[in-house]
Amino acid sequence: EQLRAIAHPVRLAILNLLYRQPPLTVTNIHEALSIEQATASHHLRILRQAGILQPQREGRFAYYALKSDTFGEILELLENS
Repeated sequence: EQLRAIAHPVRLAILNLLYRQPPLTVTNIHEALSIEQATASHHLRILRQAGILQPQREGRFAYYALKSDTFGEILELLENS
């Protein structure tokens, strides 16, 4: 389920972004990737439901970070292949 969740270019880009500079809000992510906010929210929901992201609420904002550094290691392996 987790591998299926990361098997999308936008979700890989989100993971890479969160690996390099966590935690980020949906606004930070959609602006950094130049995608619609609704698109970013959709992909964040898939990653969260797969247990890949750890959201943390602060007031009315949710900050997202990788739940485990393992996903960052997977990203590095993919980049070096």
